[in-house]
Amino acid sequence: MKLPARPALRSLRARLTLGLVALLALSCLAVGVATTAALEGFLVRRLDQQLTAIGGHFPASLDPAGSSGGNNGGPDTRGQAAGTFGACVLGGSVTRAAVVGERTETPVPLTDADRRVLAQVPADARGRSIRLSTLAEYRVMGVRGPAGDVLITGLPLQPVEDTVSRLELVEAVVFGAALLVTGIAGAVWVRLSLRPLRRVAATASRVAQLPLAGGEVAMPPRVPDTDPRTEVGRLGGAFNRMLQHVEESLARRLASEQRLRRFAADASHELRTPVASIRGHAELALRSRDPVPDEVRHALGRVRCESVRMGELVDDLLLLARLDAGPPPATEPVDLTRLVLDAVSDAHAAGPEHRWVLRLPEEPVVLRGDQRGLQQVLTNLLANARTHTPPGTLVTVGLTECDHEVEILVQDNGPGVPEKLQSEVFDRFVRTDNGRSRSAGGTGLGLAITQAVTTAHGGRVALNSRPGYTAFQVCLPRVEEP
Repeated sequence: MKLPARPALRSLRARLTLGLVALLALSCLAVGVATTAALEGFLVRRLDQQLTAIGGHFPASLDPAGSSGGNNGGPDTRGQAAGTFGACVLGGSVTRAAVVGERTETPVPLTDADRRVLAQVPADARGRSIRLSTLAEYRVMGVRGPAGDVLITGLPLQPVEDTVSRLELVEAVVFGAALLVTGIAGAVWVRLSLRPLRRVAATASRVAQLPLAGGEVAMPPRVPDTDPRTEVGRLGGAFNRMLQHVEESLARRLASEQRLRRFAADASHELRTPVASIRGHAELALRSRDPVPDEVRHALGRVRCESVRMGELVDDLLLLARLDAGPPPATEPVDLTRLVLDAVSDAHAAGPEHRWVLRLPEEPVVLRGDQRGLQQVLTNLLANARTHTPPGTLVTVGLTECDHEVEILVQDNGPGVPEKLQSEVFDRFVRTDNGRSRSAGGTGLGLAITQAVTTAHGGRVALNSRPGYTAFQVCLPRVEEP
């Protein structure tokens, strides 16, 4: 069974604080182990010194033959600390074992395992630790007796273990408090140290929220931490230089866009008069009653048609130039229900071979906006559905109200927009390929105007298309007229 992964610490502050506490914990553990081992070794060495000083005096007084001599032939416990252990081993067998009590010695009952442990103690006058079943752990030392036996003397290790345990408890309390204080202080210190980095992140977040795609952009204030002697200062300096380059690039782009818009507006305005003159002269020549060769009449007809087309293109370019200049749309009450009815009626008259379905709410939908601009949006969307779909296509136009928005949905069951063009269908002079049939030419600016007018009203327009389904969705902020 696979256990779920633990969430990783993503915050740099948390990782630094945790690393600091972990390093201190390792240091405390090393210090604790070293001091505990040193103290335990020191106390054990002191026990060995005491055992060396005692020698075999107490176990020799336990000899049944009394060869070592004691008071009145009994065990000699004078000067022996309570708990001192003594045993005599002769020929690999323990002859007697006792421990010093408060006033006299007390025999120690031994099991076979205890006797085997004592019989293995060599007479090398070196201390070693053993554990007997009836006693706690002891530090014992064996020496050779005068009768060839082994005299074993031992002192309890319990005082040493108690001292070491108290040291471990004190170290645990002290080190725990130190880790707690260090963790809190380290978190505060790391937070203060990372303030410049947070300022850089905050500035970067504000830059990320700016609409850098177009228009004039006001860059946020620069990061104040630019000390080249610190890592964060070098980062802040590099970030400020990057912001300066971005600001200069945006300023140059804005100036270029403004020059291009002024050129398009001026050119469109200047072209309207000669285009209208060409169209007027062509229509005047076609109305002449004098005989005109068929070739000349056909040429004049083409001049009139192309002048009309050029006039539409000039008007669209001029409208886009005005929308790009950013003037606020008119805020007159607009009855969208009436606009949709009129637009669908005009589209049905222009494309009777299509099937048109209209879905409207029961109550009229009124909002504030530019009536001519919104009418242009509806006209462009319906003309797009009519000209880029084959005869017999079902086109559905819907108008719905939400809490704060009004939605206009124009959908058809035509071939659909090619996927490679869906991301740029609202750009200027973009035409679809043969995937959607075209029965009439266009300027390639209709959807660009639709997006510009919708954006000027604070709304948005989106496309959802696949083979057999295409839908243009226009969402406008809903502001009702009292």
